Amino acid sequence: MARISKTFGLMRRMLRLQASTFKLASRPRRAVSKPAIEAPIPVDRVTELRRFGTNPGALRMFVYMPPRMAEGAPLVVLLHGCRQDAGQFARDTGWIAWAKQQAIPLLLPEQVAANNRQRCFNWYRPGDVGRSGEALSIRQMIREAVKRFRCDRRRIFIVGLSAGGAMSGALLAAYPTVFAGGAIVAGMPVGAASGSLMALHRMHRADPRGSRGALVAAVQAASPDRKGRQLPRISLWQGGSDRTVDPANAELLAAQWSGAHRLDAEPSSDSEPAPGVRRRAWGSRSRDRVEVWTLAAAAHGYPIAAATDGGRPGPWVLEAGVSATRHIAEFWGLGG
Repeated sequence: MARISKTFGLMRRMLRLQASTFKLASRPRRAVSKPAIEAPIPVDRVTELRRFGTNPGALRMFVYMPPRMAEGAPLVVLLHGCRQDAGQFARDTGWIAWAKQQAIPLLLPEQVAANNRQRCFNWYRPGDVGRSGEALSIRQMIREAVKRFRCDRRRIFIVGLSAGGAMSGALLAAYPTVFAGGAIVAGMPVGAASGSLMALHRMHRADPRGSRGALVAAVQAASPDRKGRQLPRISLWQGGSDRTVDPANAELLAAQWSGAHRLDAEPSSDSEPAPGVRRRAWGSRSRDRVEVWTLAAAAHGYPIAAATDGGRPGPWVLEAGVSATRHIAEFWGLGG
């Protein structure tokens, strides 16, 4: 009997040990969250980044990282026109060649057909300008690019063509403290339209009743919390033979931004750098705040000088013998 009792005791201990083992094995393991590892951005090529925020405007984010780049570099944002793609536009306009030379990264937002059939930025839709929709998506891209490239937050610049130019103006008005400078090429005044039909109408015929006061009020309304802070410096470009955007819109843009800067209505300088090329500026002798370049023979597009700026003619990128890219960069103080 003692031997049987000893055997049963041993079996009970083995069963308790097995039960405790299964209990330990079935206990769920606590999940350990690991920080997402960001893949390095390839150099000297246009690359898409898919994670940059909530992206309420459903845009795509592309960047260009030059082969060499110092921490604290500026950031240039480039907005393409209708029926263009971000990477090709950056190459054709000479901005990639310039970025490579100056060791400065580029942010290249891109529109998608689901938002606009012609892939135009929706600069006229109230839900896509101000601080919402597509404008907010671009702001989120800027924040991500500054973080990834370790850029200087005080030296962020934006330039765009046509619909991209109009969207650049909308962003400069909505986020004046984000940007140090901007450029609008064949674009539209802030607040020129609030729907597609009005946008088309004002593109082909600038508002003849657009007063300087009303134009300035549209900029101020876009950022009511600006509290008198200095606005970004603005470079404006327009072709005198443009049949897509009425050249008179450039005059409205000049009135809008010179007025927003509280400068005189008349330019402080008016020159002819080359035959058929006129440059007017508003500001002081030491520092212009607003400039307007008018190329009399140029049609609708972005002016380049392929022999000097590394660009090449393409869809709505025009050989003009004058490099908008180099002059805009010089105006911003970034080197041409």
